[in-house]
Amino acid sequence: MTVFLARALTALFLALAAFGLAGCGPGSATASNASVASAPELNWDELIPKSWDPTKRYRNISLEALRDNDPRAIQMLDEMRAIWDNAPVNVALDGTAAKLAGFVVPLDSTQDGIREFLLVPYFGACIHTPPPPANQIVHVIADQAFKGLHAMDTVKVSGVLKAARYASADMGVSGYEIKSAAVERFVPAQPK
Repeated sequence: MTVFLARALTALFLALAAFGLAGCGPGSATASNASVASAPELNWDELIPKSWDPTKRYRNISLEALRDNDPRAIQMLDEMRAIWDNAPVNVALDGTAAKLAGFVVPLDSTQDGIREFLLVPYFGACIHTPPPPANQIVHVIADQAFKGLHAMDTVKVSGVLKAARYASADMGVSGYEIKSAAVERFVPAQPK
């Protein structure tokens, strides 16, 4: 199997790893400032509808036998990209207040800092590997520019989660957005 196909499959399996994660429920928060402050922290798997299985079509195909220049591999990658770019969102989360931790993929950068970015669930998403499915990318527009923020920094974003598509020419398609988001640095807990 060649490098490109291996990277695409790795990205697929990283994104699908979220299916096995246990998460807290989104709660019944509504779109108000008070609810954003007390919003539940979501896990990335909660953004994926339980019924969505993008691998179903590929289960009986021997992918390791395909080369990158094989027309079947090229067709499968094109189909997979289309499926991922149109990945369904969890409509129960539309309009709810939420907090979500992830990695930054900058869409703008000025001397004042970064205000608009994609939030992704794993390091390297949208930059070193094919983008994750749209239901694993959140388009964030912060309430103010954040100084000292760089690509792949970890942050926690709070705000009203909306189901909305945003297509970046280079970085992928998001299925969600959070406008006027509060952004803070996120430092994962260290194991004891």
